[in-house]
Amino acid sequence: MSWMLAYTPMLDPMPLRHGTWWLTLLPLALGISIVYKAIKIDDMRRYPKQVAMMTTQIVVVMIMLAIGIQIVVGWVEPLLSS
Repeated sequence: MSWMLAYTPMLDPMPLRHGTWWLTLLPLALGISIVYKAIKIDDMRRYPKQVAMMTTQIVVVMIMLAIGIQIVVGWVEPLLSS
């Protein structure tokens, strides 16, 4: 019966500390970029540069979205509710 207590990745969340979950953004963005560019790019000589550019774009946009949501929730919403 002890095999039933094993970690199941598709059912249980990753056992990360509360403050470090955002580090999963980097491998996720890299994986998406690798797969997408492998399918879409014509010249494989540009592949590493294109993957790096797309990974950077994903991470920067996600950071900008987080800042935007923080501004709306932290500053604008209290002004609207008062």
